[in-house]
Amino acid sequence: MPQTGPNADVGMAIANATTLAMLDTKTERVRITTYDTALGASAAARQAIADGNKLILGPLLSEDVTLVAPIAREAKVPVLSFSNDSGIAGNGVFIMGFVPGQAVDRVVKYARGKGHVRFGALVPKNVYGDRSAAALRAAVTEAGGTLVAVETYDRSATALTGAARRLANGGAMDAVLIADSGSNAIRAVPIIKGTGGKQILGTELWNTEASLGGNAAMRGSWFASVSDGLYGQMAGSYRTRFGKAPYRLASLGYDSVLLTVRIARDWKPGTAFPMNRLLAADGFGGIDGIFRFDNRGIAIRALEVSEVGAGGFRTIDPAPTKWPQ
Repeated sequence: MPQTGPNADVGMAIANATTLAMLDTKTERVRITTYDTALGASAAARQAIADGNKLILGPLLSEDVTLVAPIAREAKVPVLSFSNDSGIAGNGVFIMGFVPGQAVDRVVKYARGKGHVRFGALVPKNVYGDRSAAALRAAVTEAGGTLVAVETYDRSATALTGAARRLANGGAMDAVLIADSGSNAIRAVPIIKGTGGKQILGTELWNTEASLGGNAAMRGSWFASVSDGLYGQMAGSYRTRFGKAPYRLASLGYDSVLLTVRIARDWKPGTAFPMNRLLAADGFGGIDGIFRFDNRGIAIRALEVSEVGAGGFRTIDPAPTKWPQ
């Protein structure tokens, strides 16, 4: 984890959450040592392996994963990263982060089930936007809908409103995905809705913006994300122990320890970590609900659909609690 530098606060929140999980599980079979990737991810990985560690939790940043992965692979040590970059998964690297395409797929299929057929999208010109657009195309096709238009924009207010106007005039559609933060969606939604009633869809980025309902135009919008039910309990314990609120990503650190503790029940100390058990069909449970890794090493998560309201978010389609057989 980054313990110094610009990402230190997030890194320390995840590291603190691993400590909290160790205390909560009362495990004596796992030891965790934290290494600072901000001082050099490669050096941190080499030191961790030299110290005898058999599993790496982290790094946080995808660019650090690319540095750590070959070092860990040579030592046959799996990497359980907190990145959401699916492009770096595989060959010993597992991704715990919230992959945007999954939230898009979930909310689009929910909307299709509610009778929405013609979809449009507003996506930023970045990796997140590209992957959200690709997920939208796949989800709409699979659900039997029609993708009418996708408008992209640079991250500026002028470009965003211009793209929103182009989308609003781009043909009849009854649902529009905005693959951006809630604060940016607020600028675009009045323009999009101004040309007729459309169902607004969002992504997991909205999950931490409970104030969205303060904007009347955003009310009634839908988005998919992991459930926050258990996270609230963990956040309370975190505040009690560390004196401040955690970052939302801290749950990834907590859940990575739950996963490790489960596998460690019959993992002999000193031997290689049983990587194949990460691919268990029944997956794992944690603060963010159930998840399992696909064959590429990407965490597939059970997501809920929420609706934006004046008083916050309301769950309108709960996340599954077990995987279909």
